[in-house]
Amino acid sequence: MLEKYITVKQEGSHEITIQKSRFIGYVKRTETQEEAQAFIVSIKKKHKDANHNCSAYMIGEQNLTQKAHDDGEPSGTAGVPMLEVLKRMDLKDTTVVVTRYFGGVKLGAGGLIRAYSNATSEAIKHTGVVERSLMQEVIITVDYGLIGKVENELRNSEYILDDIRYEENVAFHMYVPISKQEAFTTWITDITSGQAVINTDKQAYVEKALNL
Repeated sequence: MLEKYITVKQEGSHEITIQKSRFIGYVKRTETQEEAQAFIVSIKKKHKDANHNCSAYMIGEQNLTQKAHDDGEPSGTAGVPMLEVLKRMDLKDTTVVVTRYFGGVKLGAGGLIRAYSNATSEAIKHTGVVERSLMQEVIITVDYGLIGKVENELRNSEYILDDIRYEENVAFHMYVPISKQEAFTTWITDITSGQAVINTDKQAYVEKALNL
């Protein structure tokens, strides 16, 4: 599993008009080729009256699954430019479909490339992107005498405090980057003088929104 990667938030769309043609960009996070193809089919059904529903997707940790389709536009003027946007932004597990309603003005090859690239970029911009970081859930258990000190330290640290559970003792549920787990354990041991019980739970991706 990758320790960190960038993808779209979930699903969104945005429309632009270029030389009287409507370009509606749809984008969705898709983690398998089947999900990507199902999304493309759903957009084609939604816009079955459109002139074109061009698509591109990039799936997998190493971007091993990449597809682009021009859907009737001149070869290389739609799907490939859309895929290039995904590559340039290094967006993993992402599918984009751009629907075009022709407005009567021909754009030429260069114009089409720019239009489909822009429609893709704008759809991604309006949907938003996130950085997903693989984290280890660490549970810090201390007695009530240490709660104030530990909570203050945790809240002012770089680590993510997910939950506090008050039972017989106090359990702080933290998310810690995989690469910093050892350093985190040492730090907790130091600030509690070895009085904390430290356990690990599941690993999970934690998302942080990025500005485009």
